[in-house]
Amino acid sequence: MTGKILKATHIGSINIGHTDIPCAVLEDGTRLLTQRGFLKAIGRSEKQPGGGAEGLPPFLAAANLKPFINKYLNAPIEPVAFRRSVGGIALGYNAELLPKVCNIYLEARQGGVLNPVQIHIAEECETVIRGLATVGIVALVDEATGYQKVRHKEALQALLDKYLLQEFKAWSKRFPDDFYKEMFRLKGWDWKGMEIGSRPGVVGRYTNDIVYDRLEVGIRKELEKRNPKTEKGNRRARHHQFLTDDLGVPALSQHLHTVIAFMRASSNWEKFKRSLNRALPKKGDKIEVNKDQETNSL
Repeated sequence: MTGKILKATHIGSINIGHTDIPCAVLEDGTRLLTQRGFLKAIGRSEKQPGGGAEGLPPFLAAANLKPFINKYLNAPIEPVAFRRSVGGIALGYNAELLPKVCNIYLEARQGGVLNPVQIHIAEECETVIRGLATVGIVALVDEATGYQKVRHKEALQALLDKYLLQEFKAWSKRFPDDFYKEMFRLKGWDWKGMEIGSRPGVVGRYTNDIVYDRLEVGIRKELEKRNPKTEKGNRRARHHQFLTDDLGVPALSQHLHTVIAFMRASSNWEKFKRSLNRALPKKGDKIEVNKDQETNSL
């Protein structure tokens, strides 16, 4: 917590279930969740003992989490001091840290390494991640604080540049087989494996709808510009080859993790789409987040 303490230009609160999390946008555009609200969201007490290590906050300092941290975090995590419009100095964490922390706990639980006192944190994280994607938290903070009304074109372009490369990189598999296998099951199609020729042409349109239209405002449109169709109607690369390694690829991975979970929990395509639209609406649609809400489609 060094350097100039920035002022919060916009403040608000987002609700996840019964938890209100105060949030703020600083004068440099940084989105924060207050430290107290962040801890409450993942089931941690602000007064809970335990010190951070290796640049990690207490809630990530446990040794059993270390194997899962590097996948989502590549820099030290420290609370950010900021100046409220009234009330002095406060502490917060970058808003995009919340879904990353949740995914760390969920993967640790899946790996069977959590101890009993960490189980409830994973349970809270599971309910949080159902309503958030890495970029979804940015949209929530902007909506709650009113910052979306003043976020100008240059700011949006700068955000898109964090997610997308100007030129595509070498192909690497990004979409798990289960994404397509579950799509085929929900549509009642015969699954013949991953041969591209066996996929109905509409799969590409569904992928745009389910994935790229829901990552961040403007992502799909920007991808169409950077990866246009040729005269023959083909593209020179896959859209995901334009995603940046530090932000775009992790955002895609986390989004697909959530989407596949909804697919597995649905009995048909219509129920899946209802659940998806409620939890991960297309960017620009009305955002609804309620981790305790039960849906008939699950």
